Amino acid sequence: MQFSVNSPILYIMVGIIITVVLAQSVFFLVRALKRAKELGIESKTVKKTISSAAVFTIAPAIAVLVGVVALSKSLGIPLPWLRLSVIGSITYETVAAGNALEALGQNAATTITDPSVYVTVLWVMTISIAASMILAPLVTKKIQSGMTKIGMKDKKWGEIFSNAMFLGMISAFLGYVFCDVTYIADGLIQGLTPVCVMVVSAVVMAIVGLLATKLKIRWLTDYALPISLLCGMASAILFTHIFGGYEITAAMLSEVSA
Repeated sequence: MQFSVNSPILYIMVGIIITVVLAQSVFFLVRALKRAKELGIESKTVKKTISSAAVFTIAPAIAVLVGVVALSKSLGIPLPWLRLSVIGSITYETVAAGNALEALGQNAATTITDPSVYVTVLWVMTISIAASMILAPLVTKKIQSGMTKIGMKDKKWGEIFSNAMFLGMISAFLGYVFCDVTYIADGLIQGLTPVCVMVVSAVVMAIVGLLATKLKIRWLTDYALPISLLCGMASAILFTHIFGGYEITAAMLSEVSA
């Protein structure tokens, strides 16, 4: 039997898992409605809260859909659908999958036909992110209490510390963006593609932020991420056409060296 990344059995397995997650959401929604009734909260307020939350959920859902589409070419639909619907992150999953494919000599633009490659990518995408579920209950409380103490002693340093942690996380992804820039000196300008895409995405994000601030359009801030993602992906097509295929392989490096 030939392996397929879109095999019906994969859809069934993923569908079961996502159904369980959705069932949990419905369970807690019902419990929340009962609790709101016990507290005497007006049904009008409850309905407004539910509708507002549903509307603002659309924005991150669009970003997730973009990630599923981006990964579906090589991994099919079931795996990206699962990873980005439960505890996955679009910034993490795409990088993890890309690194795994590159290490295995595969291209993100081609569909995986080897089941061993598929399973390896699955484990790379799953094992690392699973650490968050283990570490969160063990260290989150200590980290939060430490940051709260710093903020109470000195509000300014508390904000600096919080921003530094966020920038540290972003820096991990910047290495992936700039890792091939040094090859420009060897004539391999493909490394400019991710840098240019990042610049375009940042500019679009800044423009959306300014428009939301100046025009006071609150909902626009919720759609800033998917808008910047879509614009970045569109620009990636343009820059790939200009600079050539992004992936710099060992064969290309050996050819340049020769």
